[in-house]
Amino acid sequence: MKLGFDNDKYLKIQSEHIKERIAQFGNKLYLELGGKLFDDYHASRVLPGFQPDSKLKMLKQLSDSAEIVIVISAVDIEKQKVRGDLGITYDMDVLRLRDEFQRRGFLVSSVVITHYNGQGSADAYRQKLSRLGIKAYYHYTIDGYPSNVSLIDSDQGFGRNDYVETTRPLVIVTAPGPGSGKMAVCLSQLYHEHQRGIEAGYAKFETFPVWSLPLKHPVNIAYEAATADLDDVNMIDPFHYEAYGKIAINYNRDIEIFPVLNALFEGIYGENPYKSPTDMGVNMVGFCISDDEVCQDASKNEIIRRYYTALNRLANGDGTEAEVSKIALLFKQAGINSAYRKTTVAAKERKEQSLGQRAAAAIELDDGTIITSEESPLLGPSAALILNATKYLAGIDHNLKLIPQELIEPIQKTKTEYLGGNNPRLHTDEVLVALSVLSPHDPNCQRALQHLPELRGCQAHCTVMLSEVDQKIFKKLGVGLTCDPVHKSR
Repeated sequence: MKLGFDNDKYLKIQSEHIKERIAQFGNKLYLELGGKLFDDYHASRVLPGFQPDSKLKMLKQLSDSAEIVIVISAVDIEKQKVRGDLGITYDMDVLRLRDEFQRRGFLVSSVVITHYNGQGSADAYRQKLSRLGIKAYYHYTIDGYPSNVSLIDSDQGFGRNDYVETTRPLVIVTAPGPGSGKMAVCLSQLYHEHQRGIEAGYAKFETFPVWSLPLKHPVNIAYEAATADLDDVNMIDPFHYEAYGKIAINYNRDIEIFPVLNALFEGIYGENPYKSPTDMGVNMVGFCISDDEVCQDASKNEIIRRYYTALNRLANGDGTEAEVSKIALLFKQAGINSAYRKTTVAAKERKEQSLGQRAAAAIELDDGTIITSEESPLLGPSAALILNATKYLAGIDHNLKLIPQELIEPIQKTKTEYLGGNNPRLHTDEVLVALSVLSPHDPNCQRALQHLPELRGCQAHCTVMLSEVDQKIFKKLGVGLTCDPVHKSR
């Protein structure tokens, strides 16, 4: 995979910049962490070379003076919002995040449930956290937020929220996903700290949008595609331009909330140390792009991936037309269509060869080779694709059958007759198990398995929506998968 991002440079200059910001405020800094801390796969997809745990490595050196507060919206608890990359609900991810942070040596002090308005599901979740020994606090919905500054900055606004007890100089505020209310938690804490005579500051560690890249740069457009369900919009920061005469990119929610932050800082310090929302950030990622062309290409592919994800969600009844339409508009801004993704074209061409009768799949390997497959009475399209790709990588003749039919048929019989399944074709996990069973006695099967790691970072497309099992296998292999919004049964 071609690299377009210098990760070592990023770790160096980003950590230095955060340390400078901590020193600026002295005793207490609330650092809002946007995106993911140790599994930022979106960043690694659009910035090839960015390591998913880069931010964790950088902050680990501050762990002795830091604690983490995890934020989750009561609205997301109510509607059981799911993290698309992991397939688990936000409320479950809070527990996963807590365990992961603690395992890495961080103190996780509490959970804040935001946008609370008496939701029964939020009450039940708080009770669950309490039973697990986790402190949980409520932050309430404020009428007119974020424009009603006088109400927000009052006892009936932030003053109504629970005060989150913290003990360390650096408080990292994070969440399972965007729109959880991290910034509001930080600002509410500034209000409460001031009421208690404690000096505290705020900074924002948000990777996207990249403020130093142009508004319509594919990396920034990919961020809009990733947050299409939130209706986030990238914008030129008007406060930054007015203060410095320079163009910087931010997004609507930060720009909308800036007057609130400005009023809070003026009330606490007499003046706001920040002249713009961009000033609040400590993001240095834009200065670590080593090959802009590589990052632009990766970002365009990510926009298309998000488009198919939205289509699949809509087909399953989980998404909205608005989300799909917004990403379709982003296609125009990026100057692309779905045909830009080579595997999409290749999979559809393979399907047309069967007169549209058989589902097909395609994968683009690291050397640019496109491998295709189609379903058969024995194998699903994704299982066949794994076999075809590993045979190519291992230099095995394509016509050689790695798994004999006499081995596949008993598996099919178990699936249909004993387990009551309707689909006799082998899934990807079943094919990999079969290869593993055969590998001690068949060197070709062993060689095919040994080349599986070379699929990491490759892109694939299937003309039907794959089962959850197949999708998880591709995720574990590190393959970027998209599917046409077509159910097999239809």
